[in-house]
Amino acid sequence: MSYSGGYGRGNRGYGGGSRFGGGRRFNDGPKPVETGKEYDVSITEISRKGDGIARVEGFVIFVKNGKVGQNAKVKILEVGQRFASAEVVESSSPPAAE
Repeated sequence: MSYSGGYGRGNRGYGGGSRFGGGRRFNDGPKPVETGKEYDVSITEISRKGDGIARVEGFVIFVKNGKVGQNAKVKILEVGQRFASAEVVESSSPPAAE
C-alpha cells in the first residue's frame, strides 16, 4: 500500500482534525464578538496582508493597520464564520519600536 503523502500524518493536510488551533470551532455556535461593538484587544501577530491579528476568546480578529505589541480598542466591522475584521478606535499603547 502506498500513497503520495502530503504534510502531516494521513490525508488530513492542513484543514483536518483538531491538531491546529486548539480544536475550538466557531462555525456552528455564537461568535464571541458582534458587529458594531468595541473590544479591548492586544495585537499579537501580523497577517500576510499586513493587518494586525488579535483574538477574543480564541476567535481571530484582523485589525486594519494594527501593529504587533499594540493594545487597542477596536470596533468590529464584519463577523464571518471563522474570523472578524475590525479597525482601531483608540490605541492605549503604541507598538514597540523596531
